[in-house]
Amino acid sequence: MLSSQILKGVKTSVKSGICSRNIGIFAPCFQKATDPIQQLFVDKIREYKQKSNNGKSLVEPTPDLEKELKTELEKVARQYGGGAGVDMTKFPSFKFQDPAIDPINLEK
Repeated sequence: MLSSQILKGVKTSVKSGICSRNIGIFAPCFQKATDPIQQLFVDKIREYKQKSNNGKSLVEPTPDLEKELKTELEKVARQYGGGAGVDMTKFPSFKFQDPAIDPINLEK
């Protein structure tokens, strides 16, 4: 019943050109996964998020993968001015100096 009303609304809004603007209205209707395959997909995503420590680390990394990641991070750090003792997460500080300008003699 709800899906037929949504389709009817989409068909009429496509004709009037407002479908692209109001597509966000339909998002809450599809929040609950009713299909078991969809629910399994959502569960796997949540499990992956939990295993990765909320996206902060690799999931089940091998020693080779950790070594490769470390090598690539060191390579990027060297390329962009990092190195031993340099905090790459800190925003760089800039120091601008005014150029020396010759004084103008206004008296003649």
